[in-house]
Amino acid sequence: MTADTRQILKRALSLSPIERAELIEKLFHSFEFSDRESIDSLWADEAEKRIDAFEKGSLPAISAKKVFKKIEKE
Repeated sequence: MTADTRQILKRALSLSPIERAELIEKLFHSFEFSDRESIDSLWADEAEKRIDAFEKGSLPAISAKKVFKKIEKE
């Protein structure tokens, strides 16, 4: 790891959990994926499965308030 990279990492780790998650998302999306459409399709399928499970009552839900409170603690 270069000195510049270490400095960037140090600054990134000082961000709030939400800011770090946003940064990770931006960095991840900066990569070129040849299978992007298949990855998107897999995520769409997974989302549908989770929605179906939630609607059937086999997947519990956690309120957004609790989720964000937990994120802020970390």
